[in-house]
Amino acid sequence: MQKIGSFMKTVWFQRPVSCVWGLMSCTDFYSAFLLARLYYKSALIRASTKLLTQPRRSRPFCFRRNFKKDPAAALDSSVPPVSTTEIRQYLKSKNIPFHDGYSCLHAPSFFVEKQTSAGTVEKEDFCLFIDKTTGQFLCKETLVEGSWQDLQDCIEVMQKEGQQYLRPDIVLNYPESDSELEEIEMDKQEMHRIWSKASLFSDLEEEEIHLIKVMFGCSKISNATLKKYGVKYFKPTKSLVFPWYNTRDKTLKGFKLISPHKKKEHVHYTEAAFPRSSSYSSLFGLNMIARKDAELVLTSKEIDCLAVNQATGQPALALPRGVSCLPPVLLPFLEQFKRITLWLGSDLHSWEASKIFARKLNLKRCSLVRPGDNQPCPSEALSSGLNISKILKSAIPAGHKSIISFRSLREDVFGELANRDQVAGVKWTRFPELNKLLKGHRKGELTVFTGPTGSGKTTFISEYALDLCIQGVNTLWGSFEINNVRLAKIMLTQFAMQHLEEQLEKFDEWADKFEELPLYFLTFHGQQNIKTVIDTMQHAVYMYDISHVVIDNLQFMMGQEQLSVDKLAVQDYIIGTFRKFATDNSCHVTLVIHPRKEEDDKDLQTASIFGTAKASQEADNVLILQDRKLLTGPGKRSLQVAKNRFDGDVGIIALEFNKDSLTFGSPKGKTKLKKVKEDNVVQLKNPEEEKEKKKKKRVLPEPTNTAVN
Repeated sequence: MQKIGSFMKTVWFQRPVSCVWGLMSCTDFYSAFLLARLYYKSALIRASTKLLTQPRRSRPFCFRRNFKKDPAAALDSSVPPVSTTEIRQYLKSKNIPFHDGYSCLHAPSFFVEKQTSAGTVEKEDFCLFIDKTTGQFLCKETLVEGSWQDLQDCIEVMQKEGQQYLRPDIVLNYPESDSELEEIEMDKQEMHRIWSKASLFSDLEEEEIHLIKVMFGCSKISNATLKKYGVKYFKPTKSLVFPWYNTRDKTLKGFKLISPHKKKEHVHYTEAAFPRSSSYSSLFGLNMIARKDAELVLTSKEIDCLAVNQATGQPALALPRGVSCLPPVLLPFLEQFKRITLWLGSDLHSWEASKIFARKLNLKRCSLVRPGDNQPCPSEALSSGLNISKILKSAIPAGHKSIISFRSLREDVFGELANRDQVAGVKWTRFPELNKLLKGHRKGELTVFTGPTGSGKTTFISEYALDLCIQGVNTLWGSFEINNVRLAKIMLTQFAMQHLEEQLEKFDEWADKFEELPLYFLTFHGQQNIKTVIDTMQHAVYMYDISHVVIDNLQFMMGQEQLSVDKLAVQDYIIGTFRKFATDNSCHVTLVIHPRKEEDDKDLQTASIFGTAKASQEADNVLILQDRKLLTGPGKRSLQVAKNRFDGDVGIIALEFNKDSLTFGSPKGKTKLKKVKEDNVVQLKNPEEEKEKKKKKRVLPEPTNTAVN
């Protein structure tokens, strides 16, 4: 009670006017406490008279940003998970009417003043959407959003005070500090400056319009369609501007800039969203949707959205982050549709994303357009003169039966055979020799990684994961052994590939670039319960579409389990749980496991992994970091691929450690990859020795044929 009183005192002396009015209107202490907590969490309570001691440094105008992560997003275990059953039971206990939606529960919003008589609830009043998985809510009329705990606090305050309505500013997300407020204002000013200087296509010359369309591959998109969606052209950076509009008053909410860059013979496109403070939280084309629309085509690119609507007249929307992620905050805006067709692209990566997004949207209402020669992306289909309506009608249901025949799998099998490189997964750029063995990084697999104590397991696996993250693989890091600050420092150094401690003036430059990566960290440290870890991982997959999870290491989860006194049985259970998680969520899990004690002069083997054979049996890949520095000198390490379920290639790769950049690389001109032979003898080829052997073979005379009597 003393802590609550202290908290209330803090709130009172830092109160804004709206907070004073709210607290004074409460009739009991508990209601005042709940309301104060809402104000505090919404960042309404801040020192409004605080002066900035230093002006914020201006940053150069650039479009290299792929997406801006929500700064408030944190994978914290302090917030307990909530189930759909718990949400339903709570709403029933508070006599709040609701009905089931596809991914949300629909309830009347108490942030909107009722125009009808008390006790009657109209269909239009059900504008409060509660996510069935997380409990997060959104009022579509006022755009008020918050967590499940925020919603509970609002309901408790409202019912205790006998009110039918709460002002939206109670839980609106206001800036926490003057510096954050200044950054938001600067972003908005920059947004309006670009938008005002961008040109409508009706103001451009026909020849210039033709060149723009050719540059962006949208020659078949008509000027009328571009005008209909409000697309503009920004001349200083030669960028297309795709606007996002507010669903309430149709005002400009933000936009995405897409700029072309030519690399050799290919054209690549970069994206930037404005304002950065709330980027990628809207859908392109949402302002064109009518209340009665029941069918939708969902695309990954804005050009594809325009192509579908122009060719068929059907409602179409473009995801803000393409196939990378479907943010749950957008799900309420898709609740009205009874049928959603996902047409995300023409490659295997788009096909996999379609199946993942369909789970969020509810499989029962989703259909998928399978990539193929006669079914490319919508813009290509329009350019090729294909019948887009016919392609949409051929979309297959996303849901599958528990038992299926080969007829149902036939196209999937053909797709894997025809797209061998894409099936192999994402290639490493820093470890090209690893691609020759593993072929790539694939979703749904379990990789077990081990190595001697002090060999650099965490340092290597951080660069291994960073390499993939740079290429757009959404990554979740669970470091139980070292804290996140130290891990982030290691990864930032590896990202910059230089010693930043001696070049602090470059920190902001590299930190800005590093912040753009789709990288998230678990806040766990030390021993943790496996159920808590899995629940948090599940939350991350749902919220951020995580496709790679790194757990360092398994031993930190064994101390919390009470399933058995047998440590080996506990470890087997944990490994089985991670295996199931990887398969069920189409997410790659990299699990670091310490080895058992071995002699220093012997290499580790698969049998050296601590525990039973369960780890190597369940794993799709087994990687071993060999460290023979006591025999061969410091810095001499090698990576052994001891198991590869994808195609069976195993072998060993020589590594050399760079202490300044904390990176691993192959020694130049000394050794190269050696695949394991059938006798399982692993050797490293020396190029010089190979040349000498070839010379000797050339010198030897040809053997003469002699008859044997």
